[in-house]
Amino acid sequence: MKEKKEFDLFDRPATRKLLWKLLWGACGLSVLLEFFVHRHPHFEADAFFGFYAILGFVSCTAMILLAKALGVFLKVDEDYYDEDDDESA
Repeated sequence: MKEKKEFDLFDRPATRKLLWKLLWGACGLSVLLEFFVHRHPHFEADAFFGFYAILGFVSCTAMILLAKALGVFLKVDEDYYDEDDDESA
């Protein structure tokens, strides 16, 4: 296999640094906008400052953990498809 000489766009260190800055900026902006937006909460928990940021973080974390747990049960061996060829020959 040949080694990559050029970095892809998202493998470049400068691009990664820029994407992290954009992510943190978007997160900070969404929390700062809570000071200026008047919300009408339906439940008591909705009125908590930063509720939607916390909800998004917890939801994303739960999805990642669920996907990792499913991966344990759905994973197959690397030679899964080669086993039938060896037995039938």
